[in-house]
Amino acid sequence: MTVSQTPPGSTADEAPAPEDEQRAQGQDGGQEGKESAEKPLLKNRDFQALWTSEAFAALAKETAEVAYPLLILAASGSAFYAGAVGSAQLITASLMSIPGGTLADRMDRRLLMIICNLVRVVLLGVFSLLIFADQTHPVLVFAVAVGSAACLGISNPTGLAAIKQLVPPSQLTQATAQNQIRYFAATMGGPPVGGALFGVARAFPFLSASIGFLVSTVLLLFIRKPMKVEQISPGEKRNTAEGFRILANQPVLRLLIVWIMGSNMAFTHSGVFLALIATAESRGASASFTGMLLSIAGVGGLVGSLVAGPVIKKVAPAKLFLIAAWIGPVAAILLANVSGLVPLGVIVACVFLRGPITSALFLAYLAAMVPDKAQGRVLGAVMFMSMIAAPVGVFAIGTVFDTAGPVWVFTVMAVISGLAALPTLSPRIRNLAPPEAYADTALPDAPPSAGVAVPDPDTDTDTAPACDIPRSDKEGETR
Repeated sequence: MTVSQTPPGSTADEAPAPEDEQRAQGQDGGQEGKESAEKPLLKNRDFQALWTSEAFAALAKETAEVAYPLLILAASGSAFYAGAVGSAQLITASLMSIPGGTLADRMDRRLLMIICNLVRVVLLGVFSLLIFADQTHPVLVFAVAVGSAACLGISNPTGLAAIKQLVPPSQLTQATAQNQIRYFAATMGGPPVGGALFGVARAFPFLSASIGFLVSTVLLLFIRKPMKVEQISPGEKRNTAEGFRILANQPVLRLLIVWIMGSNMAFTHSGVFLALIATAESRGASASFTGMLLSIAGVGGLVGSLVAGPVIKKVAPAKLFLIAAWIGPVAAILLANVSGLVPLGVIVACVFLRGPITSALFLAYLAAMVPDKAQGRVLGAVMFMSMIAAPVGVFAIGTVFDTAGPVWVFTVMAVISGLAALPTLSPRIRNLAPPEAYADTALPDAPPSAGVAVPDPDTDTDTAPACDIPRSDKEGETR
């Protein structure tokens, strides 16, 4: 704090001028605010309340989703209809992420998440009562599944956009890394819980999911920090297209989203599992062995979520993106040439391991580079673009397998993932600084339509020095 040099005996020596006193108080207050803002993430009660709430919501979602096909198969025996419901859920969640992002930039984000949770509480609660009453018409199942997917599409970008409001810029990467753990833990824990509950009573998975969303809602009430977005300035229009425009105007995000889309097309969770199942069956594997193979592959995502934080701290972002991008084509080539089945599961596990790491890192860059008032729309655009590529990949894998067999399936995956990885060779990606180096460029008053200026690592070395040191494991999650 600067001390004014006034002559002894002056009035200023006896009592500081009002403006000096205000300046001193402001500096002290700012320092205190910074110290409080930089408290460890585990002691950030608002963020931990959000994280825990989202963890319960993710577990509830996975518990219900595994029960939809089981219910359809038990009621009608139609695998085609079960697949159609799954596709409808994916398409609905993908499309609804766009208006969901727009809503996240226009209203209180906590209120929006609470509304989405309560809709699912009522929807799944009533549905479970109808199942108890033996009212399980396929049209009803379709309506409930699609309605729940619509809420998911709206709440996903909202929950991710809220992170920036609750943590300081220096902890964005750590927060997004922690966020990955709850998703992959739910992915691993939800299906067995849902399957076990379905074995007891068909309505139980949906009833427990309804309770899970209710718990998630209660936890959101413990967030004390206001989560209202910045008011719209005169003449400003927060339309949906702005999310796509900002994404296109950000060189780093633009290059990475191209990789994410191509990688999702080649290695989408459902598509890779379909390829493994078909390959295992063509080689005469039993159903139990195939299940074990899928478990080996799926563990990769959970391990990746647990090590994401330490890995991001120790490895330069540029190296992480380069390694992750080129793991894809190398893994696909190995899948096309190795013999045996267990090695296939291990290789896919290595592919899935990169997912939560690069997803957390990509989302940290997005949070740093995009103004808070545009976070929802950009996240909605990212989710739409990453999710919409997944069905194309699943369809292509099934078609190629039926036509030419597993070797050509993995060969096509190698070609697609290799082309998708090319943007990571750009100098902008190879010279990336850590996400926090870009945080001060996301000015709150910057008009979204103009994009957000990002330091050019090739020329603006004083602002963002070169650092020496998102695709999807499952539809809807960027890698």
